Amino acid sequence: MDEPLVDHIRERYLKTLDRINAAATRSGRPAGSVRLVVVTKSQPLEVVRAAITAGATILGENYPEEAVKKIFTLTGSIVEWHMIGHVQSRKSNLVAANFSLLHSLDSLKLAGRLNKDLVESGRKLPVLLEVNVSGEESKFGFPGWNEQTWTDLLPLFKQIIEFPKLVIRGLMTMPPFFTEPDDVRPYFQKLKRFQKFLCARLSQAEWSELSMGTSADFVAAVEEGATIVRVGQAILGPRPGLRQYD
Repeated sequence: MDEPLVDHIRERYLKTLDRINAAATRSGRPAGSVRLVVVTKSQPLEVVRAAITAGATILGENYPEEAVKKIFTLTGSIVEWHMIGHVQSRKSNLVAANFSLLHSLDSLKLAGRLNKDLVESGRKLPVLLEVNVSGEESKFGFPGWNEQTWTDLLPLFKQIIEFPKLVIRGLMTMPPFFTEPDDVRPYFQKLKRFQKFLCARLSQAEWSELSMGTSADFVAAVEEGATIVRVGQAILGPRPGLRQYD
């Protein structure tokens, strides 16, 4: 094990936790109430191992096949694996079998495929519904940028709730990237309003989780109500090919 690497990651991990807890306290919530997902996508195994040794308890991956290779290699590690990236329906079986939480359920088709896979495996899977709050064509997620059309999503969400093997836990979003974290607050606030909208109209599901905030803006996200943040580069450092805010 590369001890200097472990020490470096541990320092960044603990600093990130401190900032998360301070932001939670400022927003009137207890320290420890926000979960930190360390994003390990595109990171080599030695970095992932170092992150686990440094104390990371939840790891987030974007690509099912890459993630499953890591999961099988790192068997015995006591960590949760979360799928946080877009999932193609044909790869739903990998998600159904190997992850503790899916952050990015973004279609009825994917919900149906996951439910079928879960029926076969005998598992239930906690999921978050991904919402596009910006209208950017590059973003996945259910169309939630226009508050006037939120009612149109209710019949679709009702169908997803009815899948017996999917356990709805809340919402996720990936807002636009800004160099100033405060500029992203309106998008976090919109997801929070959508959460309240759904709580009032679809109370048969649980909407308590809000997964929002990355390396560039996780403090603002916590202050606006995030219960889960997804932080990669601020803890593990950059990787070639990754965008600045992943």
